[in-house]
Amino acid sequence: MADSVQNDPGHFVWLELHTPDLKAGKAFYSELFGWASREIPISETDTYTFFDLDGKTAAAGFETSEEMKAAGVPPHWLLYIGVADADAAAEKVTANGGKMIMGPFEVMGSVKIGIFTDPTGATCALCQLLGDPGLAVKNVTGGLVWADLYSPDAEKAAKFYCDVFGWSQFVGDSPYIHFKVGEAFIAGSMPGFMPPGAPPHWSPYVGVANTDAACDKVKAMGGQVYFGPETMENVGRIATIADAQGASISLWQALPKS
Repeated sequence: MADSVQNDPGHFVWLELHTPDLKAGKAFYSELFGWASREIPISETDTYTFFDLDGKTAAAGFETSEEMKAAGVPPHWLLYIGVADADAAAEKVTANGGKMIMGPFEVMGSVKIGIFTDPTGATCALCQLLGDPGLAVKNVTGGLVWADLYSPDAEKAAKFYCDVFGWSQFVGDSPYIHFKVGEAFIAGSMPGFMPPGAPPHWSPYVGVANTDAACDKVKAMGGQVYFGPETMENVGRIATIADAQGASISLWQALPKS
């Protein structure tokens, strides 16, 4: 886990909730992570929500359209990977076996984004920051701290992300693949492991002060705890949860290293 906010190409620069009930989502994550919400208009009828911590952007969200609901798009959290050139990155996605679902396209002159699936089926997004600085809260309690890729072929997926986004791989004493941007560890994937019944996906981790207390809050608010809390030695105490609408995200409590 890196210890500073980095939004250079290759790093995760945005975290976004897609939900059918934004009002409920705002209440849920305000209680869980201490986020405040603010809205900006993006059309005559629609708004976009920023989730802030101490006045700085930690994530964002919007309410899925009726068309997206009809198409069966489930509630989810979407990670964005920073790129220097969105069009060139999109070409790399398709050249390396991925599929562009949407874009690239500009949003209000602040970013140029595209949504894609990797060759093993996990959905992610690419983002060229134009006028927007990206996430201002990362690697702290209440901010994005890590991400895990759950893939039926972690080695194939790892090669894709390294070839497209310039990541490198590190494998230590366990089979777990660590992804690095330069010297910064940003994410990982465990070969051979998929959560039962889950499709390929990315799971972002948000830092919490106490994973057990956070899981109690989740259940009290009508959410679910899918995994944990469980302590990973010399790493932290983790859990994977879903909000009351079904969007899944993971929790990470930093623990002192032994």
